[in-house]
Amino acid sequence: MAYDFDLFVIGAGSGGVRAARFAAGFGAKVAVAESRYLGGTCVNIGCVPKKLLVYGAHVADELEQAAGFGWTLEEGHFDWGTLIANKNREIERLNGIYRNLLVNSGVTLLTGHARITGANEVEVEGQRYSAANILIATGGWPQVPDIPGKELAITSNEAFYLKDLPRRVLVVGGGYIAVEFAGIFQGLGADTTLLYRGDLFLRGFDGSVRTHLKEELEKRGMDLQFNADIQRIDKLDDGSLKATLKDGRELVADCVFYATGRRPMLDNLGLENTGVELDERGFIRVDEQYQTTAPSILAIGDVIGRVQLTPVALAEGMAVARRLFKPEQYRPVDYQNIPTAVFSQPPIGTVGLTEEQALQAGHKVQIFESRFRAMKLTLTDIQEKTLMKLVVDADTDKVLGCHMVGPDAGEIIQGLGIALKAGATKQQFDETIGVHPTAAEEFVTMRTVTR
Repeated sequence: MAYDFDLFVIGAGSGGVRAARFAAGFGAKVAVAESRYLGGTCVNIGCVPKKLLVYGAHVADELEQAAGFGWTLEEGHFDWGTLIANKNREIERLNGIYRNLLVNSGVTLLTGHARITGANEVEVEGQRYSAANILIATGGWPQVPDIPGKELAITSNEAFYLKDLPRRVLVVGGGYIAVEFAGIFQGLGADTTLLYRGDLFLRGFDGSVRTHLKEELEKRGMDLQFNADIQRIDKLDDGSLKATLKDGRELVADCVFYATGRRPMLDNLGLENTGVELDERGFIRVDEQYQTTAPSILAIGDVIGRVQLTPVALAEGMAVARRLFKPEQYRPVDYQNIPTAVFSQPPIGTVGLTEEQALQAGHKVQIFESRFRAMKLTLTDIQEKTLMKLVVDADTDKVLGCHMVGPDAGEIIQGLGIALKAGATKQQFDETIGVHPTAAEEFVTMRTVTR
């Protein structure tokens, strides 16, 4: 049977665009349908605008440190509207780049909601298209618990478009999005409370990292409320919001921001017309080659719920394009030792196993840990400390994990990700000459086993 397209991609986010571009480059006839915005969550309401806001928040630190280096500055004034307008202009520029990438690759770009109507058929705005392969790359969407007053809360979707910076913000959640936005709001001048229902935020990260970040956020004056959850939200006469907690306490804020998880975006996708199955968490079930239980339909990215990171979606999109249209270049995605960063303030960089994971996997471990005040802060009164940690297999000397909390953690951890991918040993770390004076050199100068 002759199909309209060899590959029909639903969703023009990072993974979908990567798969479409490279499939077209391999000679396939490709279409992409997108109903919202080009670039997906990351470019529009995710990592890119978030990082721009993090940069804005970090300026406050630079201003505070300036006096120690001889700078006398007049009292600064921050304007939220200017930051958001500049951010919007940059996002529009990136949208145009994504459009050009697709069109110049020979991809047919369709604007509108795509709905699967059969194993090899998709409908967009009333027009039906046939395809040998359909790729679902629709990403995820924030979800707010079903409590009274949930409509009064916002998520990351709305936070990037607030008209004004709230004076008092209550951030709810314990994942990286909650921690990052709490840092953004506080750094830009809002009175910020971070509320989490568990004992300590960032579950799944190394215990030393979690504890260290808690201590540093408390030094900065952030109100951390653990083992706490909201029962209901009410709007007061003055327009502020009252959050009633399950323990009976009441917190008043101008904005309640929820970052309590994301669900796969499957709304009106037409999966009922296919043999596609979902897993127990509600994500699309796929095999190792991203094929769903319907052989002609594939899925990648956040919608499959594996590792929900933009670079991972890019790698998955590339793998699909190669397997289908350039099999001699195909290689599976390696989910081990994926470096990642949390752009909290201070930021986190991590790659490999946590101490807890290494022990659970049966490794006999040696821990090398260092906490120190960065050189840049020695001329200031700021007492923030950097944490660096290595998790080492005591029997093989192989470095199993690298973890950092401190300035430029994400930049530093990227290079260490290569080292772990290559199987570096602690001896090789020790024999690597450090770049002096830098914080990064601490990773190759830690000699004493902490425990």
